[in-house]
Amino acid sequence: MTTFVDRVELHVAAGNGGHGCASVHREKFKPLGGPDGGNGGRGGDVILTVDQSVTTLLDYHHSPHRKATNGKPGEGGFRAGKEGQDLVLPVPDGTVVLDKAGNVLADLVGHGTSYIAAQGGRGGLGNAALASARRKAPGFALLGEPGDLQDVVLELKTVADVALVGYPSAGKSSLISVLSAAKPKIADYPFTTLVPNLGVVTAGSTVYTVADVPGLIPGASQGKGLGLEFLRHVERCSVLVHILDTATLESDRDPVSDLDVIEEELKQYGGLGNRPRIVVLNKIDVPDGKDLADMVRPDLEARGYRVFEVSAVAHLGLKELSYALGDLVGRARAAKPKEEATRIVIRPKAVDEAGFTVTREDDGLFRVRGEKPERWVRQTDFNNDEAVGYLADRLNRLGVEDKLMKAGARSGDGVAIGPEDNAVVFDWEPSVTAGAEMLGRRGEDHRLEALRPAAQRRRENQAERDEAQRDFDDFEPF
Repeated sequence: MTTFVDRVELHVAAGNGGHGCASVHREKFKPLGGPDGGNGGRGGDVILTVDQSVTTLLDYHHSPHRKATNGKPGEGGFRAGKEGQDLVLPVPDGTVVLDKAGNVLADLVGHGTSYIAAQGGRGGLGNAALASARRKAPGFALLGEPGDLQDVVLELKTVADVALVGYPSAGKSSLISVLSAAKPKIADYPFTTLVPNLGVVTAGSTVYTVADVPGLIPGASQGKGLGLEFLRHVERCSVLVHILDTATLESDRDPVSDLDVIEEELKQYGGLGNRPRIVVLNKIDVPDGKDLADMVRPDLEARGYRVFEVSAVAHLGLKELSYALGDLVGRARAAKPKEEATRIVIRPKAVDEAGFTVTREDDGLFRVRGEKPERWVRQTDFNNDEAVGYLADRLNRLGVEDKLMKAGARSGDGVAIGPEDNAVVFDWEPSVTAGAEMLGRRGEDHRLEALRPAAQRRRENQAERDEAQRDFDDFEPF
């Protein structure tokens, strides 16, 4: 059964925004007291947050579909809908977030670092919020926006100070088990270690972490063997330690050639050339191993490597090695730039920026793309004529109609607002009359007058007086 997962594809869905409410206040002797519909609640976000207690992506391997809650719709009496609850997904330190194409979206390092993987939809405005001096009694409300749907790839790159690299069965797991309290699986066959192991080592006043990277072989940088599955775990380490087997039973191998092969794979993978290296000649407790270590040590030192002869089984040379690693880790930490608080850069858009584009496609269709027009279309209830008229007014004020005319659009041409897979298409008419004017002038609603008895009586009385006045004016005495 899989217990360690370092790469998953996650399908996240943010919550939808709640719809606004179209309501009219009613009470005794005041049947139509004005609009009082509340706004819809915002949909919940999906947030990835680094949690130090999480060490694997196993949970998302078994449950890759995650969804935040929706916002609640608004209600009458100016009651706004409840906001959707954010879905916080804990991820290990060192998780990289990528899109399906492999582009890096976020690199999550450090406890509490967060990234919004999917943005919740906005709640729709109720008719109370849409009321104005010109539109005193809106008979419609805006719909809530749908939340984002995203497919992201999570890759875990182990955050450790030291990486142990080498051929399978070189003794990496044995070494980390005696340097730290880690208890990796140890056996006398290749590829015993199938997942990276982490151990904490204390050398004097320095405490650092060591990662045992599963065995590398020729072609690992191209994916052979465990290859790319675990080479990425070396990227964040400050020090690389080559574990060379001086007691191998394979006749075509020796410590120097093993070192050359692993270095070539690290070079092919890239980005590791500036990391300090230490060479460890392991298994010197074996008589032939000690003799071989004495033979190859001068050649390795001539290349500029610091060489340590150790035995994980007999606990030989471990103290010197741990202190040497602690010294290199301390230097690497001191050389790092001082961490500063993240600077928030605000880049406001130009006030005269239109924020949308109008393009003519090969089939003669005019397509409108832009954040505002597309959002307004999503929030419009096309079953309500007044809501459609409100959309037409907003688009006209934004300048969509002027740009369509400049682009060569004529009466009856097709216009699409939005992307190809989710667009609203209509036949364009200059100065669009969507039917909202049939409800009366902007700012008036015949329903408020028609249903009020007092107003109706006043109109009837005034009509009778006007009729009597006309009869009097038309009267001619004999």
